[in-house]
Amino acid sequence: MAHFVPLPKLPSAKETTQAVQQHVFRLHGIPADVVSDRGPQFTSSFWKEFCRLLGATVSLTSGFHPQANGQSERANQELEKALRCMASRDPLSWASRLVWVEYAHNTLTCSATGMSPFQCVYGYQPPLFPSQEGEASCPSALANARCCRWTWARARAAIRRAVAAYSAGANRRRTPAPEYRVGQRVWLSARDLPIRVESRKLVARFLGPFLVERIISPTATCPGLSRCG
Repeated sequence: MAHFVPLPKLPSAKETTQAVQQHVFRLHGIPADVVSDRGPQFTSSFWKEFCRLLGATVSLTSGFHPQANGQSERANQELEKALRCMASRDPLSWASRLVWVEYAHNTLTCSATGMSPFQCVYGYQPPLFPSQEGEASCPSALANARCCRWTWARARAAIRRAVAAYSAGANRRRTPAPEYRVGQRVWLSARDLPIRVESRKLVARFLGPFLVERIISPTATCPGLSRCG
């Protein structure tokens, strides 16, 4: 389940903790593990110590492997396309659109689970807008309801198009990933590692083997730092 929070600027580590308390913790509780990218908020000592004191593990994705945080990456792409579709003529209105973009995202069925994010979390699908409008005695209320329906419908259609485009692009260049297990030996690509050598061309393409200590996702693992024989 995704929660979209409008912010005036890139938040600091302290502002990030306040945002997750207000918009995540109070709804879902304190997580056991927090997976994030390597933004300055999440690599700061303040954030790491805050999570440690709450009993949550901090997991940072590789700077060259965004697939480790694939759910967030896809949600960001869907959000960007939905907002571009609805707020292109009035860019200042993007914050007011977020609530219905979030509702559209969380009520859309996911092909991987066969359920919507809302169903996965709460066990039921919330009611959507009725197919037909009833009589309205208050014109302003009718106008407001129509605006909500229009925003939700546009967001839902934009997200569906984004999901279809993402899936089509991924399937064209996708190869089945091996099934990783804890304790398995893996080799690490040296292409993006900051290795200090006289000539990068002479460095081995893969380093290891390393033992897998933790599985982050089906396509991302956390290997140990020491090599195994």
